[in-house]
Amino acid sequence: MTASSTLRTTAAQNRLAAVGAIAVAGALLLTGCGDQTKDKGSGSESASTSSAPLADKLPQAIRDKGVITVGSDIAYAPVEFKDDSGKTVGIDPDLADAMGKQLGVKFEFQNGTFDTLITGLRSKRYDIAMSAMTDTKDRQEGTENGKKVGEGVDFVDYFTAGVSIYTKKGDDQGIKTWSDLCGKKIAVQRGTVSEDLAKAETAKCTGGKKIAIESYDNDQQAQTRVRAGGADAGSSDFPVTAYAVKTSGGGNDFQVVGEQVEAAPYGIAVAKTSTELRDALKAALDAIIKNGEYAKIVAKWGVEDGAVTTATVNGGK
Repeated sequence: MTASSTLRTTAAQNRLAAVGAIAVAGALLLTGCGDQTKDKGSGSESASTSSAPLADKLPQAIRDKGVITVGSDIAYAPVEFKDDSGKTVGIDPDLADAMGKQLGVKFEFQNGTFDTLITGLRSKRYDIAMSAMTDTKDRQEGTENGKKVGEGVDFVDYFTAGVSIYTKKGDDQGIKTWSDLCGKKIAVQRGTVSEDLAKAETAKCTGGKKIAIESYDNDQQAQTRVRAGGADAGSSDFPVTAYAVKTSGGGNDFQVVGEQVEAAPYGIAVAKTSTELRDALKAALDAIIKNGEYAKIVAKWGVEDGAVTTATVNGGK
């Protein structure tokens, strides 16, 4: 998620209007998060470490177990979500599969609420967090609102996106910009850039017309609130918003309003102490960019405009 310390999106940093033509198939955000359970249907079908070209770049402990454990909020289509069979699919799982073939390991996705992923990384529940997480200086430094809240993390940046606002289709209530939300109610996912932007904007509202912010554990819950008319608008990373607009209710539930903001990089989060793993991930990402697998994956999901041409460490501002 994007652009502030809690962004998932850019902002959630924020992404490319051309992605609005996203034409991906699949069910919309079929699972809830927070179960902290293993997704046995996910993970890369990688070659053995003996035949993988970049296996020797991994820490020996990970090579020995053959698995990289991934913390992820698996309710964020099209980035990561469950299909009708319960398998984890999306942009992140596909990229992980391709990287796994370079490294000779499987990426095993485990479901968790977005705002607990970095905590899970610090506690060693996960080796990495890969969940449309916006790379920000606050996350790199472990700060929030200028205060130290924990150890920072390093990021391997792999995509670029921004944040968008959406409303019920045919009922934008005059909302075109974030300032238009003053006096209205918005539904967002907790711990994201969308939530941060809403908080920052309500502080600017005048005449006593603050923004009523409703924060939920996952984006699907926020969408449900808007769909039911319980909130005037919702906000999420642009790829996610575009996907919801395209698929929810057969394209009849939502519409994007205004321009996306806060474009920023998505990064794979790695503990500061795991420099060897970080560098191995960067090498694997660069390899799939070079061999064309990366381009095929972003094209498959209709998000070419967010593609990067090289892996970057800690590129977020």
